[in-house]
Amino acid sequence: MYINEQYHDLPLLETKEYRFISRDGQLISKQEQILKEHLIDVYLNDHLTMKLVCLPQYLTELVLGRLLTERIIDSISDIEQIYICEYGKRAKVYLNRTSKTLPQNIENNLFIEITPTCCTGNHILNDYFVSGQTPKTVPSINWKPDWIFQMADAFADGMPLHSTTFATHSCLLARNGQILFSCEDIGRHNALDKVIGYALRNQIDLRECIVYSSGRIPTDMAMKAIYAQIPILASKASPTVEAIELAKEYHLTLICAARRDRMKVFS
Repeated sequence: MYINEQYHDLPLLETKEYRFISRDGQLISKQEQILKEHLIDVYLNDHLTMKLVCLPQYLTELVLGRLLTERIIDSISDIEQIYICEYGKRAKVYLNRTSKTLPQNIENNLFIEITPTCCTGNHILNDYFVSGQTPKTVPSINWKPDWIFQMADAFADGMPLHSTTFATHSCLLARNGQILFSCEDIGRHNALDKVIGYALRNQIDLRECIVYSSGRIPTDMAMKAIYAQIPILASKASPTVEAIELAKEYHLTLICAARRDRMKVFS
């Protein structure tokens, strides 16, 4: 896979003024650093397929992870080339499945818009490239509670952007008790996809890994872990009933309310 990333040092924060009003009637003018939203259009084989609202960090990893969790690719070998423009506004991905004949609705740009459950309003503009492959049972690994507590410690000790803005979700990737990567984004889905994309890019076997998320775990988050074949998904937050049942069905170890001193193992 050939990667061409031209973007660098895109702004993440902007200083904004506000008025602080306290209950006792104090009125104070202040300034604060606020997160900036970033929009990137993702083209697959020259066809606009996704619009992602995100933070402009680890954009290649975000695109790679999203392609996997949307079942567009099964592995890094499905990608021939990925290009991110200098402004981080456009990603062009060329898949190895170039022999596919495009249907008429794609050629005419008459997209079917699919909006998944996502806190940043990310859109998939068509499902043409989505494979019909069914999810597989997640492999099991031996793990130690201390590994989860270490990840909870790392999160609680402070993620850089969250410490400044309190407006990001975080995600951490670990293997055998060692944290390999951490990232932040506006949306929990993006953060999880960035972790998955990092593993793909760096040839890390996700079947040996644990992922820790700061966000709640409904079915779409659990499904991302299942598609990526991640054995253990841990979260600071809570799951839904449906996510627990899904985790049991596919043998995903689901750990929630994972804090420095406790955790809840649901499956």
